[in-house]
Amino acid sequence: MTEHAVLHQAAALCLGYPDDAFHERLPLLRAAAPPPLGEFLTYATDTDPRELAAHYVQVFDFKNRHSLYLSWWRDGDTRRRGMALVRFKEVYRAHGLEFTGEELPDFLPAVLEFSALAGPELLLEHRSGLELLRLALCEHGTPYAGVLEAVCASLPGPSPKDRAEALALARSGPPREEVGLQPFAPAAPSALIGEH
Repeated sequence: MTEHAVLHQAAALCLGYPDDAFHERLPLLRAAAPPPLGEFLTYATDTDPRELAAHYVQVFDFKNRHSLYLSWWRDGDTRRRGMALVRFKEVYRAHGLEFTGEELPDFLPAVLEFSALAGPELLLEHRSGLELLRLALCEHGTPYAGVLEAVCASLPGPSPKDRAEALALARSGPPREEVGLQPFAPAAPSALIGEH
C-alpha cells in the first residue's frame, strides 16, 4: 500500500462518525496513520467520546458549507447531482467494486476508502470541492481541517490558497487522467461491499 493509500484509508476513518468502532480502532490508527493526521488523532484521543461526537455533528450535520458529500460542492441540490452520483457508482464498478453503503456514493469517507484501493481518480475529479471544504473547515477552526489539509496535500499540484482560487479551479474543471487504473481484487472496504 502506498503512502497516499495509507493516508487516504486513515483519513476515511477520521472523517467517519466517531462511534464506538472508531474509538476501538483509535490506538491502531494512531500507530499506523501518517504524521499529517497526528494532530487530529491526538485531539480525538484526548477528547471525551461524547464531546467528539457532538463536535462532529455540529461541524458536519448542520451546515452544507461543511458537506462531506463531494457532488454537493459542484451541483448543490440540483438535478445534475443525480448524474454525478451515477458517475461515482460507475467509477466504483469500473474497478470491480459495487457501492452498497448506507451513505451516498459521494460521501468523502467512502471515496477516500476507494482511493486507498484504486487511486485518487474521484478525488481529482472533485478537487475543487475538497479544497472548498478544506477552506471552510479551516475558517471554522475545527481539528477536522487538518484531515482535509492532509488529503489535499496528497494530491498532485498545489492547493488553492483561498476561496477565489478554489472557485477558479471549480470553473476550469478537474484534471483528466488518460491512464487507466487497474482493478483492485483484494477485499474492499465495508462501504463498498455492503457489510453495513
